[in-house]
Amino acid sequence: MILTHTLRYARSWIMSEELLTEKYDELLNGVLECYDRVIIVGHLGSLSYAQGMTNYLYGQQIRIFDYTKFAEPLRDEIKGRMTEIATENGLKIEYIGKKRWRKEDRIKEIIKERGEEPGIVHIFSALERCKSYKPWYDKGQGKAYLKKDTGKCLHYYVYFIDEDYGLCYLRIPTWCPFRLQFYCNGHSWLAQQLKQKEIEFELMDNAFVDIADFDVANQLAAQFDPKVLHAKLDELAQRYCPVVKTVNLTYRWSIMQAEFATDLVFKCQEELQAFYPHLLETLIHAVKPVNIATFLGRKLHSNYQDEMGNRFNVRHLGSCIRHQMGPVSIKMYDKFSLILRIETTVNDVSFFQQYRQVHHRHGQTSTKWAPMLKSIYSLPALRECLVAAHRRYLKFISAIETPEFGLQQLQQVTETQTDNNRRYKGFNLLTEADAFLLRTLLRGEFAVTGLTNKALRQLLPDKNSGQVSRLLKRLRVHRLIKKVGKHYKYHLTNLGRQIATMALKLREMYVIPTLAQTSA
Repeated sequence: MILTHTLRYARSWIMSEELLTEKYDELLNGVLECYDRVIIVGHLGSLSYAQGMTNYLYGQQIRIFDYTKFAEPLRDEIKGRMTEIATENGLKIEYIGKKRWRKEDRIKEIIKERGEEPGIVHIFSALERCKSYKPWYDKGQGKAYLKKDTGKCLHYYVYFIDEDYGLCYLRIPTWCPFRLQFYCNGHSWLAQQLKQKEIEFELMDNAFVDIADFDVANQLAAQFDPKVLHAKLDELAQRYCPVVKTVNLTYRWSIMQAEFATDLVFKCQEELQAFYPHLLETLIHAVKPVNIATFLGRKLHSNYQDEMGNRFNVRHLGSCIRHQMGPVSIKMYDKFSLILRIETTVNDVSFFQQYRQVHHRHGQTSTKWAPMLKSIYSLPALRECLVAAHRRYLKFISAIETPEFGLQQLQQVTETQTDNNRRYKGFNLLTEADAFLLRTLLRGEFAVTGLTNKALRQLLPDKNSGQVSRLLKRLRVHRLIKKVGKHYKYHLTNLGRQIATMALKLREMYVIPTLAQTSA
């Protein structure tokens, strides 16, 4: 009885090879791939670390214990510059004394009144924590130097609308080492580019609900140039942070956080909501840690210790599922019930690998795969990684969403097949043994490196080499795996991936709960 109901249930969940972008092409205004939130930090040369700051003071013949006397005039310089800018623009610097106070809401109110023309929007000030240094004397070495420290100092937030980047802010601390923070949004930047190209669009919050030419928009989005950004950042530092000229140093700019979004923009809400709740429900159960690693182009090792897993929440903007792996998360949500957004947030770009020149000790260099550099010049390489991650995620969700595949291929997998006059029994998708095998086939490392007899034996210790060989043959006959070239290495077929994902979903969402209710 359970099997009968399960097969009926499978009719609406078995997967197709068609991507969502292809399946719903006629229902979409378009698809857009674009950077979203980007936060850049600026480090002021040698002042950005304790030893460098120590060397700078010695070089300027300033006593270490006069560090405060050195920093105070620089603080006053910044305060004076902020007052000057506020006066020039007819603004009053607004102090934020509350912890939970959204600057963004206040900025929206101001923009609604002033309009969206380029220029200074507003300036906030707030007492916030910052990195700093403290003088220290080492009696053993007989030497004074600076040590890392933390404290609080006044920070300024200068919000402005840039003719190229749209709404941005620059966060300026008033205490050494003067670590700047710059925020921009890739969608706002793209909106400015579209305006310059005279391409019509409709922007809602940080999402495009329509663009006259999505192809051109995607071409422009791919041209987010770090060289142009670097010049803009240097210009802002010179304009708003006068200590740059005083200490005669330049800022180094690096990526603190980056978000990248792939938007499937539907023509109306009903078209997205017709399938989105079911898709979301499936992902909650179907996505395992190995899948998350595969999405992000990583292998999941047994000794992996960082945060990993799924989270689901319902927000006023839509329902969201989030998959976390260390400093990177990939999530899917329905924005305004109109846009299916896949979005990856990166808090440490070194999570990804980059084929680059590596400098070794003693002056040697080599070109190899290495952790991605945090420099803003890694933005194009990071974009490539995130585009690939979203393609893998889109392929995964496309495989589990579509309802029309039919039971013919499912039955083929469960029935005995013949090859060269030899019979190979089918797979019972509901047994624990076959379910374990399917979970094994879906492991992320096999998606990257392929499946071998040796690798499978390590996960099936009760089987010898001959038994695993027959199992691999059985999987091949049922078209769940395919051989790679002339090597004894196998990859999961589209059918294999579809059947495995569907079967595991059925077990977790239907069979097990039904049995539990029956026994109760």
